[in-house]
Amino acid sequence: MPVPKLALVVVVLGSVAVAACGPQQPKGAGGMAFPPAEVVTETAQPAAFPVTFEYVAQAVGSKDAEVRARVTGIVEKRLYQEGARVKAGQPLFLIDPRPYEAQLAAAEAEIARAEAERSRAQREAARLKPLAEKRAIGQKEADDAQSQAELAAAAIKAAQARLTEAKLNLSYTRVLAPISGVTGRAQQSEGSVATANQTLLTTISQLDPIWIVFSVSENERLKLDRARAEGRLVVPGNNGFQVEIRLADGTRFPRMGRVDFSDVRVDPKTGTYEMRATVDNADGALKPGQFVRVALKGAERRDAISVPQVAVMEGPQGKFVYVAGKNEKGMDVALPRPIVVGDWTGGDDNRWIVESGLKPGDAVIVNGVARIMMPGAPIKLAGAGAAPAASGAPGAPQAAAPKPTPAAPAADAKK
Repeated sequence: MPVPKLALVVVVLGSVAVAACGPQQPKGAGGMAFPPAEVVTETAQPAAFPVTFEYVAQAVGSKDAEVRARVTGIVEKRLYQEGARVKAGQPLFLIDPRPYEAQLAAAEAEIARAEAERSRAQREAARLKPLAEKRAIGQKEADDAQSQAELAAAAIKAAQARLTEAKLNLSYTRVLAPISGVTGRAQQSEGSVATANQTLLTTISQLDPIWIVFSVSENERLKLDRARAEGRLVVPGNNGFQVEIRLADGTRFPRMGRVDFSDVRVDPKTGTYEMRATVDNADGALKPGQFVRVALKGAERRDAISVPQVAVMEGPQGKFVYVAGKNEKGMDVALPRPIVVGDWTGGDDNRWIVESGLKPGDAVIVNGVARIMMPGAPIKLAGAGAAPAASGAPGAPQAAAPKPTPAAPAADAKK
């Protein structure tokens, strides 16, 4: 039997009236009201924290030498194994020595000729000198003979210099390692022509110790210098940071290094300061050119507030945290608080140093952040406590014992 249209209108209006009289609560996807998110807070407290500065770095040899030909000639032989360790003075290449042997023989012959000329000039001068004293010849003739003897002596010195140069060039045909270290690939093969002081033959890198070079931006350097001047940051004297090295796969290098150089100049091309650490590398585990990450340890933040990394969110305006607050009805709600973060605290506890945005006593939500649906959403406080002080940090205040919030007993009663 068909239902009258008037009856349908009455039923619909009644349903709307009942829905309008019901309580207005947030609805989920299935039409269920969301309960307040249960969260855990941490009371922000200033403390002293060790901090770590991380940078991308590159390993370079503590000594890097380019081995170049010092004479021009044909490369006859390579005398080393590519990639092998060599000692200073060890032969690496042989350049054809025959042209330089000929030059040496010519220089020796020039010495003999100059010595013979000097002997002749000295005998002539000795013969004419008594004749000039007896006025048997003119004085000018005797003086000229003496001058010829002196010129012959000078010619011998010039010939000796050419002989020394010829010996030196002949020795340069055996290219020797200038330093001890690990050799690179041979840049020239046998039969190629090497040009004096131009042709690169190979390179040698001294790997023990090895240098780890990294750069600090000018902005960061200024920020750190400002923090030091204000007493908020303490760093080791002479920038003597301990350096922890992590390899490309994330593993930690077993040996620590130490910063031994910090440039006072700014690179105009990159706007950065160069710093360098020295690391023992007797086993050659670190290679020149290898990229690593370095963590500088030894600095300490004074009277700093920190928050766990999991409590920090990223929004359109930057990083922020949720703090527990009250709305106009006195309900506990999650309020967003923009913050500016600085460095990581030392150790593996994954905490951010907060530069600004929080003050002592703020109740920062550290657990349950993912359950907060929107800013100002109601929350249920499951527990609260003070931020932990850095262990072993001098002057760090003790963390306050956790204090239950008024909502905590109700949570326990449910359990």
